[in-house]
Amino acid sequence: MESTPALFAGTVFALFGAGLVVWTGARTLHREPVLDGARPVAAAVLTGASGVASLALAVWCFGQT
Repeated sequence: MESTPALFAGTVFALFGAGLVVWTGARTLHREPVLDGARPVAAAVLTGASGVASLALAVWCFGQT
């Protein structure tokens, strides 16, 4: 029964992280700003790192089940 919250959290982290990485990649590929008013490289790196960190949390949550 304790594995249900870990599965839910892992799924949420995985969907968010994958969506963030794909969105950042698409914006960068089309040379559109990832964040208005910020340096393009810094915004892309920080957003991509956040997406990868979210995916890492998803793997950790799935490992708890």
